[in-house]
Amino acid sequence: MVAAYLQQRYGLPIVDADLLARQAVAIGTPIYQAIVKRYGGEICRRDGAIDRPRLGEIIFAQPQERQWLEAQIHPWVIAAMERVIDTCHQPLIVLVIPLLFEAHLEGLVDRIWVVATTPEQQLARLQQRDRLSRHAAAQRIVSQLPLEEKIRRADTVLWNTGSLEELYRQVDQAFSLLNRNGEGS
Repeated sequence: MVAAYLQQRYGLPIVDADLLARQAVAIGTPIYQAIVKRYGGEICRRDGAIDRPRLGEIIFAQPQERQWLEAQIHPWVIAAMERVIDTCHQPLIVLVIPLLFEAHLEGLVDRIWVVATTPEQQLARLQQRDRLSRHAAAQRIVSQLPLEEKIRRADTVLWNTGSLEELYRQVDQAFSLLNRNGEGS
């Protein structure tokens, strides 16, 4: 929501690591082939694409499998992000990197914005967005750095605990402050 708002309101280019990760595992890519080799054809849907919920069940239940998968995907995503950064001629680019700290990618960015919410809201929103059970959603949350630590490391914290208007007001304030400090020019 925040990235889409920054793009719509301020015309900022957006690079989303999750979208790049989906491209990395598209049918026929070397990473796709490695996943199918490791888990067999039953990891694929009928159309041949990776069955992401099934893969999620495996990697969030077995940390070593998540590490293996991340070792396949992260280098590809990082290289793709670096290409965009190198070729984009905009003074500001928004990088959406949900695993910024976990993947140790802080060096790619100048400023870190964290969108925070209550643990209860985080769990409920993840369950609703990805149609996950409470247990599956909790597994995904536990696999990440705790939100408190992300907040501690952030330059800016946006609280997504109220209405969208309240969230967008915080974004506008943070963006205004960024420009006032000369970081957006």
